Amino acid sequence: MLNVIDVLKERGFIDAMTSEDLREMAQKPLKVYCGFDPTSDSLHVGNLVPMIGLAWFQRFGHTPVAIVGGATGMIGDPSGKGSERQLLDEETIAKNLTGISSNLQTVLDFTSSNNPAILLNNLDWFKSFSFINFLRDIGKYFRVGPMLAKESVKLRMASEEGMSFTEFSYQVLQGYDFLHLNDNYGVTVQIGGNDQWGNITAGTELIRKARAKSAFGITFPLLTRSDGQKFGKSEKGAIWLSSEKLSPYEFYQYFVRVPDDDVTKMMRLLTFMEMSEIRECEAMMANPNYIANTLQKRLAEEVTKIVHGEEGLKTALRVTQGAAPGADTALNAEILESIAGDMPSHTLQIEEVVGQKIVDIMVKIGLQASKGDARRLIRNGGVYMNNQKLNDENDSVAHSHLIDGRLILLAVGKRNKALIRIAQSPN
Repeated sequence: MLNVIDVLKERGFIDAMTSEDLREMAQKPLKVYCGFDPTSDSLHVGNLVPMIGLAWFQRFGHTPVAIVGGATGMIGDPSGKGSERQLLDEETIAKNLTGISSNLQTVLDFTSSNNPAILLNNLDWFKSFSFINFLRDIGKYFRVGPMLAKESVKLRMASEEGMSFTEFSYQVLQGYDFLHLNDNYGVTVQIGGNDQWGNITAGTELIRKARAKSAFGITFPLLTRSDGQKFGKSEKGAIWLSSEKLSPYEFYQYFVRVPDDDVTKMMRLLTFMEMSEIRECEAMMANPNYIANTLQKRLAEEVTKIVHGEEGLKTALRVTQGAAPGADTALNAEILESIAGDMPSHTLQIEEVVGQKIVDIMVKIGLQASKGDARRLIRNGGVYMNNQKLNDENDSVAHSHLIDGRLILLAVGKRNKALIRIAQSPN
């Protein structure tokens, strides 16, 4: 009988497991947890892998438990970090937890009648611990030798900055999270990125020593692109899951631009597409008659729908169509106003726009770094105003170019667009 471990292995989710017995255990309902670091008020695309992993467990009848680290976020996980993180205050962490909770609710089902997802904050159990009691009751189970042998610790110990006791203690705190969840919620499995192996095994060992019980861990590969770069970063920064930090349109466009070599890998890890369809996609891409970017659009639609819902996807598609350079879509104020929140926009005085050269305006709003770059792009046919290609590098904006007398859409190629609003004079 196919179970969740088979599915995760086939899709490339599993990098390592603490025991192969986990597959047999997964024939019955389990409680599985993953922790999320509250360093921002939104998770990013890299966090989508464990979120989808928890969702697969939920689809097979298991209970996903998402932990937001209100306590451990005050310490900072040293795993994969070359220097100590800036410590966050309680107010910032509380704000971040609210945003992260919203992200999790887009992927996990917290209203299921059978196995609703559970959301917890580890500050709720750590705030009652005194330092002395924690050292006496939990610290006694940890040995310094194995703690020093953790890969994340060794890397930092060898660095010029070294490692503070604060960060060194992180694995003890995360280990206790697992013990607390095991004691109070029956959680027996923790999942995390492969940089979390040391923290996960710290928890399984603590449960074994303190409770003489078995607990299990699964790690998945960190999300990287075929060129070795970290997936989920763009020239503008992280690909956030919150629409307040990154619009559905920009989110969609990020996946439309994924290299061919990464498309089906992303389908496996970031969507719920059937493997039979993904294999068909692989065959399509290998066909000489394959139309470029077809599967990127399919990937973008699936991931955007998961993260932003049907309405978010509709918005992204509407903006993509309306803002496409050279598109036949007739731009009007209604279309531009509907997409204003989904791309960078700038408000300028009318004298800063009408009568001014396009190259000057492009530099002014940051669409290009220099006038020389802007002129070169226009000469090469890469600049559009209101979806119409510009041909003369000396072109200026006239009153007739203003849509509804107040809006202009500028685009550099297919990727970078900006909406210009004319400031309205006070009555």
